Amino acid sequence: MNGDRTKLEQFKELVQLDPDDPLVHYVLGSEHLKLGEHAEAAAAFRRTIELKPDYSAAYRELGKALAKLNREKEAIEIYQQGRTIACEKGDLQTVKEIDVFLKRFASS
Repeated sequence: MNGDRTKLEQFKELVQLDPDDPLVHYVLGSEHLKLGEHAEAAAAFRRTIELKPDYSAAYRELGKALAKLNREKEAIEIYQQGRTIACEKGDLQTVKEIDVFLKRFASS
């Protein structure tokens, strides 16, 4: 866990150095998600999407973070937006993954 915390701090530094890099925000969000810091992860993924609105994987990960925060309605909306973008881009793997998450909501 200490190594994960170190990686998180490194990505926070990278965000300071290049605040307009969507990939850095995406990886920062991923690190927060790994550590169970869902609100922080959601904020980082939202920033990723602000910087690169067609980053379909960021929608998928934001949906995960929102689901962990028990914000199901918002998570479903984000997943649907991400699915549309992934379809437009031909990102079939992300479409499949989002479909799995949407089916989980439908069956609960």
